[in-house]
Amino acid sequence: MKYAFWIGFLALCLAGGSVGASQEHSDAVSYQTAFTNIEARDSIDLSGPWHYIVDPQKIGILRGDRRRTAVFEDVSEPDSPVDFLEYNFDAAPVMEIPGDWNGRDSTLTWFDGLVWFRKVLELDAPPSGRTFLHIGAANYKALVHVNGEKVGEHEGGFTPFAFDVTSQLKRGRNSIVIGVDATHEDDSIPTPITDWKTYGGLTRPVHLVTVPDTWVHDYFVRLEAGDRLQAMIRLGGGDVAGRKVSLEIPELDLALQGSGDKSGVASFDVDIPKGLERWSPVSPKLYDVTVSIDGDAVTDRIGFRTVGVDGSQILLNGEPIFLRGISIHEETLGEPPGRAFDEDSARALLNIAKNDLNANFVRLAHYPHAEVMTRLADEMGLLVWSEIPVYWDVAFDNPQTLETALRMQQENIVRDRNRASVIFWSVGNETPQTEERLAFFDAMIRAARAMDDTRLMTAALHNVRSEGQVYVVDDPLAELIDVVAVNTYQGWYGRAPLTRVPGAEWQNPSGKPFLFSEFGAGAMYGFHDPEMEKFSEEFQEAYYKVTLEMVAKVPGLAGLSPWILKDFQSPRRMHHEYQDYWNRKGLISPEGDKKKAFFVLRDWYREIAKQ
Repeated sequence: MKYAFWIGFLALCLAGGSVGASQEHSDAVSYQTAFTNIEARDSIDLSGPWHYIVDPQKIGILRGDRRRTAVFEDVSEPDSPVDFLEYNFDAAPVMEIPGDWNGRDSTLTWFDGLVWFRKVLELDAPPSGRTFLHIGAANYKALVHVNGEKVGEHEGGFTPFAFDVTSQLKRGRNSIVIGVDATHEDDSIPTPITDWKTYGGLTRPVHLVTVPDTWVHDYFVRLEAGDRLQAMIRLGGGDVAGRKVSLEIPELDLALQGSGDKSGVASFDVDIPKGLERWSPVSPKLYDVTVSIDGDAVTDRIGFRTVGVDGSQILLNGEPIFLRGISIHEETLGEPPGRAFDEDSARALLNIAKNDLNANFVRLAHYPHAEVMTRLADEMGLLVWSEIPVYWDVAFDNPQTLETALRMQQENIVRDRNRASVIFWSVGNETPQTEERLAFFDAMIRAARAMDDTRLMTAALHNVRSEGQVYVVDDPLAELIDVVAVNTYQGWYGRAPLTRVPGAEWQNPSGKPFLFSEFGAGAMYGFHDPEMEKFSEEFQEAYYKVTLEMVAKVPGLAGLSPWILKDFQSPRRMHHEYQDYWNRKGLISPEGDKKKAFFVLRDWYREIAKQ
């Protein structure tokens, strides 16, 4: 049954279809794949103050399922039927959206429940054409109502989704109510147990997007390894068959025209234009690319490059590259931290990685980060590992959990497959070695390759067999992925002294490119101890020195992304003297102060870059 499901889902991805929000429920509202490149659309940005009501017992869901109530109605309208006065949004506090309630409201620092948000929008007239409510991310489940009518629901806290609200909008006052439930269950992606703060809320922008009756919905423009420029353009709407489609790259004097098939998909396959400059970390060249039909056009900034493997080497544009990386959580600098990433927040972290640490690669863990991160990585020249939050032990034997993971992966790939910076799709992190897990990942990998076969598949593994000081990567998942990556914490966890770390030897029987996707040690900025007590900057500094000594001897190593750039909040880290609910493995403090280990890695990367 599991295989039958993913084969059907795979066919749906190939056909470019949408996925039902909850196919098993009779009241399900259909889910609509989000638009590619939302910022280039004709839209109303709904960022700003939204009223919010905290609903710890989820009464709004219980009552709302039975009848229309004030949760979804606009109670400010005359004669509005009100039978539950507690849901008075006009009397409720406001929160800036995008934003997470954990950082915006100190009473909700660790709240993982249901919060209702409402935005009132005045329209002189309903927009012409079709209008979609596009939500960049809502963690974890979203229940969406417009003018008292349910328009859809979505599960998955890090990827965009949209609903057609054309028939719900009206002239004058419009009420948009979104319930966001941050509760995670055993069948969620991820489960309730994580070593990072999940953050609840409308954490990315919300837009009302207006398009013609037929519009450019999605596109994928890229280089193929065989020196071909290829593009897929998918139209939305009811009149898509045979429509004329254009693709233009003015700087390359390229203008292509074609027609969509009966499902509204047009394809192009041409020689690489003369003079095309390939994107790389050294030269992150981007081109203006316009995709259009009569009445609709979308312009994007796209870089062109190829990525592949040759034995144990990773190839960028046909040449070997060593990945000088760092892992990053999507958490803002400063206290209290938050998940609402604007360009300034993203640029602050990526500048430290690129310009201060001398990295050319970032692992965006453990979930899809905001689109602004991957777009800035394109601009700045940083290679990217993008990951789905199949983290630790999820319900690998549950078809519904697989469906959620596949949908989140689809949403992530569709959003970011035009970003040259993204070279890895990762299917998970530190998962148990079981047959159910292997079948689960087999489905995810096959679906990902069907949507995008121009990138490398990977996962952060931790199933390693030790034979004394020899460590052997022993995980059957290595056979399914393109790049083998391992998390290791020798010298931090356990009682082995740091002096043993340099003597460790690593074997990768697959012969594929090998990465250290994580290693690290905790340190509290400003705590110094000449005796190198754990959590001192001196211990973390020494840990990095001996670990890099070990790393330098690993045969065929293709790169690393140590854990982690910045200290981040975690419910698992309770030590009141050193942690206080912060994971202190960052190379910089929550405010951005550099610890001693930062300079060890920086100097090592400088030397590697010279080779």
